Amino acid sequence: MPQKRRSQTWTELKQSGNECFKNGQYGEAACLYTQAIQLLEKSGKNQEDLGVLYSNRAASYLKDGNCAECVKDCTTSLELVPFSMKALLRRAAAYEALERYRLAYVDYKTVLLIDCNVPAAHDGTNRMTKALTDQDGPAWREKLPPIPAVPLEVREKAAQTATPISPAQQNGTSQRERPGDGDIKQALSLREEGNKLVKNGEHKKAAEKYTQSLKLNPTEASTYTNRALCYLSLKLYKEAVQDCVEALRLDSANVKALYRRAQAYKHLKDYKACVEDLNTLLKVEPKNTAARKLQAE
Repeated sequence: MPQKRRSQTWTELKQSGNECFKNGQYGEAACLYTQAIQLLEKSGKNQEDLGVLYSNRAASYLKDGNCAECVKDCTTSLELVPFSMKALLRRAAAYEALERYRLAYVDYKTVLLIDCNVPAAHDGTNRMTKALTDQDGPAWREKLPPIPAVPLEVREKAAQTATPISPAQQNGTSQRERPGDGDIKQALSLREEGNKLVKNGEHKKAAEKYTQSLKLNPTEASTYTNRALCYLSLKLYKEAVQDCVEALRLDSANVKALYRRAQAYKHLKDYKACVEDLNTLLKVEPKNTAARKLQAE
């Protein structure tokens, strides 16, 4: 008689989700985190563990370009564990991708109130300041929602356990934020090799070169958009969306990222998201004929 297979515990499901996330299997990771959440909620809520699971699933949604679900999960995580910096940073990144710049600014600023030494929050605050100045003019601060007061005990706890959180870490990865000069040079060389392969129509090999380049320098938006182009050619539309999300996190007005993500969304039959990206692109470049053509199709 065959032995009955043992059910996985929520901690095992979480670990499996973490492994899938590391391997770039973001949809599978989200499913595993969902199962872990359901098990933990049935057994009686452990707020801190549950908050981590929601935050992890939010990171998977963010990587998959599902920013609305990322916001929902981060909000739930923050209800369970108030002032969680990872949840705040992930929600800020999602708000930024959704062009909800005021809410993104508030989350980035809240992180700085908790710990003023978080590079990702400084970078995000600077980007939002520029975006809001362009959007609302010099009086942009008057239109901001209230920034929450951070309790002293939260700041003290953060000071005791402080480690810098990079832009990559806010999305759940462990890549370095600022590569060295040698890595930048090597990454550029690999990107150029990828560009040559694209010109020859070898998109799979080019994507591999761009991947190698991003391991050395994950802060170059153009490498993400180049790899997204390869993924579009290879019909890997979800992967193309993920790369465009990364590029837009680094450069919120990146025209190539907006256009290529719109193309990917169209193939995925997410027409609403496609139109939103094209409308955003045309605000940046009103005469972009490729965007207008795609919009008319």
